[in-house]
Amino acid sequence: MQYRKYLGFALVLASIIGAQPALAQAWPNAKPVVFINPFPPGGAVDAFGRPLAQVLSNQIGAPIVVENKSGAGGTVGAALAAKMAPDGYTWLLGAIHHTIAPSIYPRLQYDIERDFEPVALIADVPHVIVVNPRKVPETDLKSLTERLKKPNKVDYASTGTGTSQHLTGELFKLKTGAQINHVPYRGTGPALQDLVAGHVDMMFDTLAGAGGFIKSGQLRALAVTTNERVTGYEAVPTTREAGMPDFVATSWYAMWAVKGTPKPVVDRMIAEVNKALASPDIQAKWTTMGATTRKLNGPEFGSFVHGEVARWADVVKRANVKVE
Repeated sequence: MQYRKYLGFALVLASIIGAQPALAQAWPNAKPVVFINPFPPGGAVDAFGRPLAQVLSNQIGAPIVVENKSGAGGTVGAALAAKMAPDGYTWLLGAIHHTIAPSIYPRLQYDIERDFEPVALIADVPHVIVVNPRKVPETDLKSLTERLKKPNKVDYASTGTGTSQHLTGELFKLKTGAQINHVPYRGTGPALQDLVAGHVDMMFDTLAGAGGFIKSGQLRALAVTTNERVTGYEAVPTTREAGMPDFVATSWYAMWAVKGTPKPVVDRMIAEVNKALASPDIQAKWTTMGATTRKLNGPEFGSFVHGEVARWADVVKRANVKVE
């Protein structure tokens, strides 16, 4: 009797293990795959998510629909995605803001680490410290930083309180002792318009947002917040070269699966994303947006997310950031 019991268990276990590769190969086979984008149409997540979805759709031979479910800084759509069935037909497109949100929104309806499976980082966009050349005479970050340590009336714009542009500015203040004032705007467009017009002095924007103004000469780039110079902006020094090797900040974009999605399906998606990101079409599109790719998948991406949650929680606490 005991032998039959163990034999039965072994057969069930073997059937489950044997079904795993078949499950991955069978997916997708029932309905369109949905990517939930928790931000409004036309934003950065759309800019990266939609081209990626098109390439992935061609690779897996099934339609992929990107649905914008915006609200509360990306948290409404994430909460919606967390409640979806873990069947491999719903995935979350997200961003760095999902690692900032736990520190600034006290009653989130989801947990980015508990309720999702990490899939992959899909794009990494360096921040760039830009100034209005008519208002800021310094041409290098070191000189400007020295001036900003003294009382002054320098304002820096951001795309809104609690955004990566805002917290990168606060991180700069914490690391340098700069005395600059935060002026939040509703999005990149209005912030850059006021910076170009001279209503504010500087900004810690992404290259995707500020790149065109840098190339036109309307804004002066003092440094990219990375340890290596960026393709297409080779003349712009890095924060490391400016004497700040520990000041690294990027806006990154990523993909998660609903918690409980079968591992073979998650592994298949990881492989397909890696293949898509290596394609010439995606590489060319990302370069035009000042973005880079790096292979950060599964558990390694999960560890990265965990570190980002802790990192930005520390900045929020030390800078006393509040979202009204």
